[in-house]
Amino acid sequence: MKKLMVILAACSLLAGANGCTKKEGAAAQAAAKPPVAVEVAAAATADLVEGVEVTGSLEPKFWADVKTQIPGLIKQVYVSEWIRVRKGTPLARIDVAETEAQVKRAEAAIETARANLAQTQVTATRAERELARSLKLKEAGLATPQSVDDARSETAAATARIEAARAQIRVAEEELRQAKARQAKGMIHAPISGVVALRDVNVGDLASDAAAAKPIFRIVDNRLLNLTVNVPSAEMAKLKIGQKLLFTTDAMPGKTFQGRVMFINPEVQAADRSLKVVAEVANEPEVLKGGLFAKGRIISGTRKDILQIPRKALSAWDTAAGKASVFVVEGETARLRSITTGAVSGELVEISSGMRAGETYVARGGFNLKDGDRVFEVIP
Repeated sequence: MKKLMVILAACSLLAGANGCTKKEGAAAQAAAKPPVAVEVAAAATADLVEGVEVTGSLEPKFWADVKTQIPGLIKQVYVSEWIRVRKGTPLARIDVAETEAQVKRAEAAIETARANLAQTQVTATRAERELARSLKLKEAGLATPQSVDDARSETAAATARIEAARAQIRVAEEELRQAKARQAKGMIHAPISGVVALRDVNVGDLASDAAAAKPIFRIVDNRLLNLTVNVPSAEMAKLKIGQKLLFTTDAMPGKTFQGRVMFINPEVQAADRSLKVVAEVANEPEVLKGGLFAKGRIISGTRKDILQIPRKALSAWDTAAGKASVFVVEGETARLRSITTGAVSGELVEISSGMRAGETYVARGGFNLKDGDRVFEVIP
């Protein structure tokens, strides 16, 4: 029995010695782990620009599809694609030879009606003289009442013929006006100033009237663009007419453009509960083009002295709950700390709680860190 107890005691001492050896080995291993190289920065306050993140497409504010007003054969085309034109510039001409003949006939009809009027006026003057002579003869007893009545009737008839001749002139003038209006429609002009983005017509083509025809020209004015975006209904309270919209486009990386909110749809779209907003973008010089995709934010306000750090310094960031973690450097040790996040402004995130201004945090290199790891700063 004593021998067994001695053996058990010896085993216990051996086990204790092994346990101590393992603990000392782990501590030694931790102490032997080299420090991790990281970039650090001091948390600081700055003005926070609040806004609503949006995406959308650019399109010209003013553009026009040009159609022909009358059918006919295209006789001449004066412009080609990509040419800048001013409002009223001739684009093409339709053969209106038949209409030109109608104009000449109408002009001749007017001359005939005017000649007829002149002749009728001469007849009326003669009738008035005859009536005056008859009245004098009647006073002298040399004319009968019948002859005087006949003279009066002739004078009235002459006056009526004058009015009829004048009416013929008005009818002929109206026919001339209509013929000239139709003749003018043979010349196709630019309705707005801009660039010819489409030319879909050639000499010899047969053009249809506007009701059935497809556009033969498209004029685009890129000097003023509309940026149409959709805003979630949860953000609609932040929107106001006149707010700035800063945006970028992949076509010109590194450049930021500015627009101004001009229209806010009074109705939320039922399909996705979003609100359509249109911002106006001045585009001079015309570096932006219609159809480009844009990504930006509507600036809704600014708050002063807000603690912010870059979003790349955060880990396990739950944007919906506003929770994240960040490594805070205490001496030579990195400590993982939970923080509460707020608004986002570009690459900066508001820290609502969990950090103080001036504390040092790991800005880059934290993906290899664990709580309690030793670190040393490297200069970027």
